[in-house]
Amino acid sequence: METQKLCSRMKLCEEVDVRMYRSMISSLMYLTSLRPDIMFAVCAYARYQVNPKVSHLHAVKRIFRYLKGQPKLGLWYLKDSPFDLVAYTDSDYAGASLDRKSITGGCQFLGCKLISMACRN
Repeated sequence: METQKLCSRMKLCEEVDVRMYRSMISSLMYLTSLRPDIMFAVCAYARYQVNPKVSHLHAVKRIFRYLKGQPKLGLWYLKDSPFDLVAYTDSDYAGASLDRKSITGGCQFLGCKLISMACRN
């Protein structure tokens, strides 16, 4: 997704079929559980489901082309792998000696795969 060009609702373009656009977005939302790399772009264009324009449809089609070109990326779940969600977190409230800032961090695993990690200062 291009970061400098944002689609706006105020663009003067043709409207597209709402049912088709919503169907495409719902398919992509389903895929975000396996493909977290498309989460930002899908959520950005899911906001335009009420009044989609041609520019939004082109961007959604571009996401589908990306998925077609990158079939090996994503989270793969084996049949016999454990499907347990395990999370670890740690916090240090005002632990830094110089500025007394808090540090919080954590990670989540689905089975043996890391799916999320965060650290805040």
